[in-house]
Amino acid sequence: MMRKVLPSMKADKSTSPPLTRQRPLSPHLQVYRPQITSMLSIMQRLTGVPLAGGAVLLAYWLSSAAYGPDAFARAQALFGSWVGQVVLFGLTFALFYHLCNGIRHLLWDIGFGFDMPTLRASGIIMVTTALTLTAAVWISVL
Repeated sequence: MMRKVLPSMKADKSTSPPLTRQRPLSPHLQVYRPQITSMLSIMQRLTGVPLAGGAVLLAYWLSSAAYGPDAFARAQALFGSWVGQVVLFGLTFALFYHLCNGIRHLLWDIGFGFDMPTLRASGIIMVTTALTLTAAVWISVL
């Protein structure tokens, strides 16, 4: 059975869109210059990934204590090496950054701090507090 094509169903070539159209660019990193709010948001996500790895390292350290003195000595040697110290320092900063930014988000949830001057100030305070807490922990440990 053949379908009959009605004249209204034929494509009109004069009204078809041109092959290339000038379209607006979607927002992406090449269009906008970095702002403190966007950079802090990206950093929040980037610090979350090492925190997941840090949870695995914490589980390793705790389980090594349960396996006996030899296993615990190996874990302590790993975390006591310069590589382990750098990893622990980075995890400490990631933890405090995530904590401080989480508190900032809680303030946003109650409706505080949405104007641009407060956003910038709270971002600077948050990063400064995370750095200060990281330094305080490492000064007290060393």
